[in-house]
Amino acid sequence: MRADLVEQAALIVKDHPVLINMVSKRVRQIVAGHAVLVERRPGLREADLALLEIIQGKITIESVDKN
Repeated sequence: MRADLVEQAALIVKDHPVLINMVSKRVRQIVAGHAVLVERRPGLREADLALLEIIQGKITIESVDKN
């Protein structure tokens, strides 16, 4: 995971255990074949994509909990 993305996401989701759980669940969803909601760029792993989704407001605590 890129540290700069973690820092940015932590500004949005202030409760660190919740952020960790959101990223973990979203990574599992992406690996299982769910569509990625941000542009895939070379060098970004699943956790980075999940963090970008949080930063860009594409996913919220509620949207991750539904799946």
